[in-house]
Amino acid sequence: MCEANAYLRKDGKEELLLEMVDKVIPSEEGLVLEDIFGRRKIVKARIAELALVDHKIVLEKE
Repeated sequence: MCEANAYLRKDGKEELLLEMVDKVIPSEEGLVLEDIFGRRKIVKARIAELALVDHKIVLEKE
């Protein structure tokens, strides 16, 4: 499987936002994260790091 876990970085710490993320879609409201089950979260953040080998997406609030 190629999905990744999405984390929000706050004060140098990473907080898990959504597991098994399949899609990251930019929108006017922010980034839309969609998991393999179709569940979605919208977060006003920017991508700080993509570690694809580690299956990890790190976001930071804008």
